[in-house]
Amino acid sequence: MSAKIKYTNEPLGDVKVVCDFLPPPEQLAFREEGVKVTLALSKKSVDFFKAEAAKHHTQYQRMIRRLVDAYVANYDPPPTSPSTRTTRKRTAG
Repeated sequence: MSAKIKYTNEPLGDVKVVCDFLPPPEQLAFREEGVKVTLALSKKSVDFFKAEAAKHHTQYQRMIRRLVDAYVANYDPPPTSPSTRTTRKRTAG
């Protein structure tokens, strides 16, 4: 591990720029507000998630929550920004 690295001043060749796809740290630290719900699921579904959660060393409730969140992220339209147009007051007349 003590061997020195020798750098040379050679052309890099084919360089490809990769766009930044990682979320900023503030999005990683943000935790959405949770809402407790009572939900009746089939025994088959719960058994499936419990088995998969055990394989991946996680909680089955967390897997179900992530599944629902992924569904919402896919089908929920992005929020529209407020209109930048100004509205004029109507005059009586």
